[in-house]
Amino acid sequence: MSAAPVQQRNPAPQDTVEHERPRYSIGEVSDRCGLTRDTLRWYERIGLMDYVGRDHSGQRRFSDRDLGWLAFIGKLRRTGMSVADMVKYAELVRAGEHTYPERLEMFRRTRAEVLTQIEELQSTLVVLDYKIELYGGGQTCDPPAGSNDAARVESNGTARVGSNGTARQGD
Repeated sequence: MSAAPVQQRNPAPQDTVEHERPRYSIGEVSDRCGLTRDTLRWYERIGLMDYVGRDHSGQRRFSDRDLGWLAFIGKLRRTGMSVADMVKYAELVRAGEHTYPERLEMFRRTRAEVLTQIEELQSTLVVLDYKIELYGGGQTCDPPAGSNDAARVESNGTARVGSNGTARQGD
């Protein structure tokens, strides 16, 4: 079952003006986003961010819109997307709606990669849970399925058999 599409409201003109009004210094954004000032400057320099507004003295002033973009970029970073692909995405966004098909393909590919990462992490979690049970005084039993015998503990509890069939000392 697929989720219902998210309905986005069109902000009133006043809301848009406020959302895009430059208001935050680079230090405030650094604190809010957990990114260094140098990283924020770099993001702008490489085109990952649109031009950031400046105040009367030439210092960067970020808007709520910029903060939203940085939060989104943070999520893309957590997927493992490369900086080059993030910059490519930013360029596609700036190019306009005619790039939707490319953006869609980019996100479908990233989603598939994330699902693979999740599967790998779930498999790792099974092995960790087994080890926690083992070391916590639980029963020794066969290792979890799909662990390639890496977690197998021999009956004396001191050796295990690696995936190549050789006995290895203790865990």
